[in-house]
Amino acid sequence: MGMGYAPKYPPEFKNFDYVNPQAKHGGELVLSGLGAFDSLNPFLLKGIPADGLNLLVFETLLEKSLDEPFSMYGMIADDFFLAEDGLSVTFHINPKARFSNGTSINAEDVKFSFDVLMSQAAHPQFRIYYQDVDSVIVLDDLTVRFNFKRQNRELHMILGDISVFSKDWLQGQEFSETDDIKPISSGPYVVDKYERGKYIKYKRNPDYWAVDLPVRKGMYNFDTIKYTYYKDSSIALEAFKAGEFDFFFENYSKRWARSHDGPKYQSGEILKTELKHSNNAGMQGFAINTRRDHFKDVRVRRALSLAYDFSWANNHLFYNQYVRCDSYFSNSELAATGLPEDDELALLNEFRDQLPETVFTRAWSPPATDKKGALRENLKQARDLLEKAGWFVKDGVLKNSEGESFTVDVLLAQKGFDRILAPYARNLKKLGIEMNYRTVDRSLYKRRVDTYDFDMVVTSYSSSMSPGNELKNRFHSQSVSTKGSDNLPGINNPVVDALIERVVNAENRQQLLIASRALDRVLLSGEYLVPNWYIDKHRIAYRKAFDYPKKLPLYYDPITLLIKTWWKKTTISQTSPLQ
Repeated sequence: MGMGYAPKYPPEFKNFDYVNPQAKHGGELVLSGLGAFDSLNPFLLKGIPADGLNLLVFETLLEKSLDEPFSMYGMIADDFFLAEDGLSVTFHINPKARFSNGTSINAEDVKFSFDVLMSQAAHPQFRIYYQDVDSVIVLDDLTVRFNFKRQNRELHMILGDISVFSKDWLQGQEFSETDDIKPISSGPYVVDKYERGKYIKYKRNPDYWAVDLPVRKGMYNFDTIKYTYYKDSSIALEAFKAGEFDFFFENYSKRWARSHDGPKYQSGEILKTELKHSNNAGMQGFAINTRRDHFKDVRVRRALSLAYDFSWANNHLFYNQYVRCDSYFSNSELAATGLPEDDELALLNEFRDQLPETVFTRAWSPPATDKKGALRENLKQARDLLEKAGWFVKDGVLKNSEGESFTVDVLLAQKGFDRILAPYARNLKKLGIEMNYRTVDRSLYKRRVDTYDFDMVVTSYSSSMSPGNELKNRFHSQSVSTKGSDNLPGINNPVVDALIERVVNAENRQQLLIASRALDRVLLSGEYLVPNWYIDKHRIAYRKAFDYPKKLPLYYDPITLLIKTWWKKTTISQTSPLQ
């Protein structure tokens, strides 16, 4: 089924176009993890789950295609039916479906998985994702129906993405206490060996029931997959060059330009390339925590954005590899452009008395600094906005009427942003603002972010080509106080809430585009973060020991593509980089 369009693949399709159905099984893939992990349960709020669990161990009812905006095909469920009134969806379980312990996957397992994910024991994000589900009814051993509280355009497909796990996994314990119990797998791999914080190794389930399904043909070709953990990505890169693992997905432009070099690159033992993608780039930025008093005023937040000099950073730090984020749906047709017109204008007019007039009269754009003297003018605008918000410079320090100094503490999880924040801090210093930034270990970072204990943090909102219920976890007022939500800026705006509902309940693609653009425009006007940048290519380096399909999907991340579609060569020979 496709979301608002006819799906690409017919019922009798043999395999996805972006796989090689003759790919050979065998060999080991070694990847890197960063920081540490302390949990084998990826569905809890507490702890840091090991990399790979969701992708390798837990199978879903349906499989999403990587070369369509939002299409799902049969996986654990071999068929499903959306009621004519849109108020329920019924899944039929493939009678061949099995867990790794040999027991059948049935409708009771699906209901159990859903009930656990909706309980207080699981991460609260699931209660947001599935909040429109009213009840789950087991009709027979292989049939389960989800009843909805109201119509929801994509809920039936979101439920198709639910992970299915066995009650036997709990071994009689509470779900919250399963962090050190190997899961019973419904997916192609099982956990083999692990040492908390150091490594985890998965091995292929030789009795994996779905190996010949069209949605699995040519996929998951490695016998074993291991993640070895490193303190940070710089250490990991040196380990990669030394041969400790096989694939490096590069996120730092400086390293890509200067560090991916050496004898093994020159000899062809390590290959590097850039993979084109059509992903909705979403939004990355320095999220501003509006739960804190001195960030509540939108003029203050705009002032912080005016002080950031992206053009200088792109030229001096990023080797001009990046494009500025200018939308929460950057690089897609969902992004707002120009002034609102026609149906989008009519939609926004419904909320006109709750929106700033600039939403209708001025096209939003991130502050630009590409022209000579632009930064100086931006800082003047920032100073004026701060003064209007009640902040004045006294003896070089920005203070309010109570004499409180304006400081910004930035919480970081990974080294590398120091060089980005240093020039930004210097610009803020000219406004009398003291910016401090600190890199902490991954577990402390997660605890503080989950409880919103920060002033500013780097965040990234990736987005699909068909956004929906995930928006509630990111931007809806109901997620402001929910521990562990993605609403890091603390967005609490009734118009945003209403527009999210319009996106979720859009009846067709055109309605989705209109509602998404209106939502984008309102989010941008709120200045909830300082926009960063994106790139429309994936930068990767890998060992020549691998082969891969020649056709790329449209929408993908490189690690998932590697794990799902690559395979180990039986004979190593010189290979030209993947294009």
